[in-house]
Amino acid sequence: RPKPGLARQHLTCVKAAAQICNGAVDGAEIGSTEIIFHPGKVTGGDYQFAIGTAGSTTLLAQTLLPALWQAGKNSSLTLQGGTHNPMAPPMNFLERVYLRALKKMGVSIHSELTRFGFVPAGGGKITFTLDGGQKIQPLELLERGGEISRHIHCLCAHITGPVAEKETTALLKALNWPEDTVEVEHTENSDSSGNVLAAEIKYAHVTERASSFGEMRKPSSQVANDVARMIKNYLKSETVVGRNLADQLLLPMALAGGGTILTPAPSNHVTTNIAVIESFLPVKFQIDAQEKGNTLITLRRS
Repeated sequence: RPKPGLARQHLTCVKAAAQICNGAVDGAEIGSTEIIFHPGKVTGGDYQFAIGTAGSTTLLAQTLLPALWQAGKNSSLTLQGGTHNPMAPPMNFLERVYLRALKKMGVSIHSELTRFGFVPAGGGKITFTLDGGQKIQPLELLERGGEISRHIHCLCAHITGPVAEKETTALLKALNWPEDTVEVEHTENSDSSGNVLAAEIKYAHVTERASSFGEMRKPSSQVANDVARMIKNYLKSETVVGRNLADQLLLPMALAGGGTILTPAPSNHVTTNIAVIESFLPVKFQIDAQEKGNTLITLRRS
């Protein structure tokens, strides 16, 4: 990265992981480029962690949840920081896409967002509750299944004026979706202003959701076009698991010991994640190019 070393959200992930497994870490400090992690036994319980910035609570959740669903007792996890960060999965994606995929693998997690957190203030709050001892099952996602619904969601925090109308109108025009697919959510339940526009398609077996963040001097039409481009690319392809979800499902697949997903051509995130996972677990991913730019990712135990 341009600025190497652990940032605050990364450091929170490391320290939180150590706490839930009674482990110890050498090199756990801001800017550190090397750590030595000494894990212990994962213990379920009631945990609270605050990043202290707008760093992503969803990435922190994805660090801790795979450990806690294997713990010997039930857990609750309360996280404070950014809930809608442009560089990480927004909480809506985590709830509606990632957790739904985990449920297909046999892992049930309840989530609740009680306060929004945007850049730069953070201050958001999310809670997860889950049973310990859940056994994750291999995942096979090779077909989308029948379409269930289409949904456009515009979230505006501390934002007045025509922003939501401009964004949703532009997105409806770009996608040619009916007006009744639109939901506009205005909130003041956050420490700073924020704006996220998203489009979602739910199928019988998988959900895809694309998001774009509004910014100062970024036209509403550009926000809408960013979302439309991602959704259109997904719709015209025959891929099943979207690029972002594919990256996030690799660790659950490894913990399940098997699985196959049909995805777009792998991103650097996917190939890097695979290399790290294979360094720690006795599994091997196989990547096979398919027609129309798709990729089959298959996991087997080594």
